[in-house]
Amino acid sequence: MSDLRAHGKRGPQARAARNDRALLRAAKEVLARDGAHASVAAIAERAGVGIGSLYRRYRTKTELFQRLCVISLEEHLQAAEEGLKREDPWEGLEYYLTSAITMGTGSLAPIAGTVEVTEAMVETNARSDRAVEALVQRARAAGMLRSDVTQVDIALLIEQLGKSPLLEQLAMQGRSDLTEAAERARARIIRIALDGLRAGAPEPLPGDPPGYELFSERWQLPDG
Repeated sequence: MSDLRAHGKRGPQARAARNDRALLRAAKEVLARDGAHASVAAIAERAGVGIGSLYRRYRTKTELFQRLCVISLEEHLQAAEEGLKREDPWEGLEYYLTSAITMGTGSLAPIAGTVEVTEAMVETNARSDRAVEALVQRARAAGMLRSDVTQVDIALLIEQLGKSPLLEQLAMQGRSDLTEAAERARARIIRIALDGLRAGAPEPLPGDPPGYELFSERWQLPDG
């Protein structure tokens, strides 16, 4: 009987986790198209999740978005921790960067400033930042990462490359015949960007390093 109860508990939990992952993927796609005005109905439809079951799990749109932010940050953290397992410092940093870019880590940016930041979001983000900082410091200490690249530079690069206007346009046009070529082209662009992070660049980066406020200030709710 205890085995049956355990199995029954795992079943709904596993199903909820699968639904959350599907909702996260759908939210990234719908937010890329509709921005902060993305509707829960559109996200649920894209994910193949019934709107009724969604609202039984999440009482409000804000609650849904807060949960999706935590899931996205957990994926980000997992990629950084996996990178730290790689012995070669550059290989570890490259693994993290490629993973974060392709999973569209910055895709939830449109909701910044529209939902309250929860303790779970803050805690998961802090753990992720520490792991990424370790990756950056390790690669810099090994002389593999250019000395003027900061952790914020890397975060901004991930956000910029996490979206592919070309792939999004082709998807909207239904041009699946060009998808493979577009994905190959995107891989080349990512490689060009990653090579630009390597030590030995002929010219220093322009201007002062960006501050972390470029991220933190965006998530502040407007007064009133």
